[in-house]
Amino acid sequence: MSTAHRTEAHTRLREALVAAPPSARLQAALSAGTYPDPDYVEALVERCAIEPDFYVRDMLTWSLTRHPASITVPRLIEETRSANGQARSQALHTLSKIGDPRGWTAITPELLHDSDEEVARSAWRAAVALVPEGGEAELARVLSMRLGRGDRDVQLSLSRSLVDLGEAALPVLADAARRGDEHVQAHAIATERLIDDPDEGFDTAIFEAKRYVALKNAPTIPDGLADR
Repeated sequence: MSTAHRTEAHTRLREALVAAPPSARLQAALSAGTYPDPDYVEALVERCAIEPDFYVRDMLTWSLTRHPASITVPRLIEETRSANGQARSQALHTLSKIGDPRGWTAITPELLHDSDEEVARSAWRAAVALVPEGGEAELARVLSMRLGRGDRDVQLSLSRSLVDLGEAALPVLADAARRGDEHVQAHAIATERLIDDPDEGFDTAIFEAKRYVALKNAPTIPDGLADR
């Protein structure tokens, strides 16, 4: 294919992806995945960084999974270093969906502890999907550093990632349940409960864990005072 043809294909897709109606952008992304062309990859990655509509972003990711990993994975790894938070988050999400082992090189401590919560959550999910065999325990240790932090949705995401690591996460969770502050203890215990019974549900698990920690840490009343 000539350079002029490649440039034209890229330009046409880029123009379609900036159409005003989200439905038109969705159709453009669908078409790019249905009839993949390596020259579409750059336009798809670029749009992931700025696309405001969730469903269009999801279709952009699907479209990228339809292209050769030899082209998409290196470009997405590069995108995880972007200064744009959405670009980092969407690139990590797409790498997790592609599932190519080379994507693991994108997972850095900086991304796992990113100040942008959406990026961090995407990094946790991608790390669990891409971690090499034998690396699960170390990944669990790194993720456990975030126990007890953030709002409900952030804690739920972290628990899900640790649950997906299964038994490899149990030693670090047990340690956090003993040594952490009350927030860390409760989050660790709730996650242990979910590993033991995934059907329990996060809200129930965290409620019961907080209740247990509160009772465990309640001050003991001396026997003499208790009788008064």
